[in-house]
Amino acid sequence: MTGRVEGKVAFITGAARGQGRSHAITLAREGADIIAVDLCAQIGTVPYPMATPEDLAQTVKEVEAAGRRIVATVADVRDYDALKEALDDGVAQLGRLDIVSANAGITSYGRAEDLAEQTWRDVIDVDLTGVWHAVKAAIPHLRAGGRGGSIIVTSSDLGLKAAANQAHYVAASHGVIGLMRTLALELAADFIRVNALAPTAVDTPMVMNSATYRLLRPDLENPTADDLAGPATALNALPIPWVEPVDISNAVLWLASDESRYVTGSRCRSTRGGSSSDRLDAEPWRPGPAGSAPACGGCEQAQSAGALDSLAAAVLAELRVEVVHVGLDGVR
Repeated sequence: MTGRVEGKVAFITGAARGQGRSHAITLAREGADIIAVDLCAQIGTVPYPMATPEDLAQTVKEVEAAGRRIVATVADVRDYDALKEALDDGVAQLGRLDIVSANAGITSYGRAEDLAEQTWRDVIDVDLTGVWHAVKAAIPHLRAGGRGGSIIVTSSDLGLKAAANQAHYVAASHGVIGLMRTLALELAADFIRVNALAPTAVDTPMVMNSATYRLLRPDLENPTADDLAGPATALNALPIPWVEPVDISNAVLWLASDESRYVTGSRCRSTRGGSSSDRLDAEPWRPGPAGSAPACGGCEQAQSAGALDSLAAAVLAELRVEVVHVGLDGVR
């Protein structure tokens, strides 16, 4: 069977490891060639080890093992000219561009009044400006192809709510959502779709590190991932502490494919059933009588009106679903 993105070319930032590598492998297995970039160096304000050239080489190896071509370049999303040069070279070698995954991101921790200027600037420059740079560099290639395209920007569930000790990350993540919505309007006439991922915690080095463990388990001297798992699971309806990179990659694949050809301006979340602040005003769900459908205020109104489309609209409104929420809220 033909792959779901057969013959297309995808541009992925932050591709050396974590979600970026997973996206590259997933799209390659479904027929796409890859243009991959990553900084492959440490940023001084980031409290965990970042990707290395060896990590990017491993991504190349795994994409090629899937039978696809890949052009991989060490480039910094904060440097527009370098990023554009890397993308232009990839398009020249692979012949086209169809998909963008603006995935590169970092985080760090501290109360807003305590954040150093450079710490704030690094997160904003990578997580927000870097997304804009990736999209800005890609738009001319997508337009030139005349086939439309799919841009997928990575935000976070903290782009939809807030958290202490991450003011810079929350601000950048909210900014990505606003940028996505604006781009969806600006590019719709070219049939270039723009959607955002808002993942919850993902099992990658950006989350699974000692800085995160200490932040979330300050009661322990040397907390580990095992110490984090129990409290993280307790926050969610689904009995899991975090999701895997491939869970996010499956959403990327769907948004990149023609299966979502009319989906644009949407947030795609994966909260594991956990609560979030955008539902605090929702009327609580109430189970109906045995054998009946679940009852809620909006559903009852729709049923009394006898209109199936009103019922669907009420359910969507109550669940805060926009276009399609396959589930996704976090970090790369």
